Amino acid sequence: MPSLLVTSTTSAAIPRGSIRVSVNGFPSFLPKEVDKIRDPFARDMAKRIERLPVKISFSTSSIMSSCVKPLQERGTEPVVLLHGFDSSCLEWRYSYPLLEGAGIDTWAVDILGWGFSDLQMLPPCNVAAKREHLYQLWRTYIARPMVLVGPSLGASVAMDFIANHPEAVSKLVMIDASIYAEGTGNLAKLPRIVAYAGVSVLKSIPLRFYANSLALNKVSLQSSWDSMNVGRLHCLQPWWEDATVDFMLSGGYDVRNHVKQIKQETLIIWGQDDQIVSSKVALRLHHELPDSTLIQIPGCGHIPHVEKPELVVQYILKFIRHE
Repeated sequence: MPSLLVTSTTSAAIPRGSIRVSVNGFPSFLPKEVDKIRDPFARDMAKRIERLPVKISFSTSSIMSSCVKPLQERGTEPVVLLHGFDSSCLEWRYSYPLLEGAGIDTWAVDILGWGFSDLQMLPPCNVAAKREHLYQLWRTYIARPMVLVGPSLGASVAMDFIANHPEAVSKLVMIDASIYAEGTGNLAKLPRIVAYAGVSVLKSIPLRFYANSLALNKVSLQSSWDSMNVGRLHCLQPWWEDATVDFMLSGGYDVRNHVKQIKQETLIIWGQDDQIVSSKVALRLHHELPDSTLIQIPGCGHIPHVEKPELVVQYILKFIRHE
């Protein structure tokens, strides 16, 4: 488990969202299994998850959207943290407090269809819907150019967003980016009943544990088990299967044509021991983005912000501060 030094923050300056707290200190909308998680950083971050109303065109009512937001706005260039495929803002449990402790206005937001938003009245969860939801959240609550950080599939989310709303993003950070895939490929052609069967396997403990083992480089069995529970928590939401099937059958992200359109200064961070996305992709991406910097982190797998958060945050801070 990473050892983090975090400075404290004070009174909230941003209006509070929907966050009824249960007896154990967690928001009442989180699955009860959150109390089984032992990781103190995951527990602390889970207690800060809120739901903010986000009005979008494809729903008659606002979506109560889950995120972790600054305790106190300081007027710095905001950093907005996305997460990877089928994950949540808890992915940033180690890095978020370091960014916040450095005095950065930091947001960790759940991409529509994943995380802990209220999707009982399920909206579309395709690429266009995810994009509009993120834009409306940004426009309503942040409303100034942000540093957008996308790990894995979150890099595709970020790239698609920038291609449509370049004015909203001042800088881009991509971590072990999965951006050259052709969407969900043949999965988009599956019969719906088969798609549901596949998705039900996706949240199974054995598959999640295996995927977690691939993503991380070297962790103990206990740490890997707890990390799996953190990564699987959002799958216990009652709407999760419907939202995931909707995304899968919609075709997913194909942002290959967007790469050369990116004008923002870009930081590419890569775990050298990534078993999911080859480091060759990092070199290709660095070559195709003229205003980019590539940092490769040794001894690190697919999610460096989980394995080596101090290094990742150090590089992000230097990038933001033009050091």
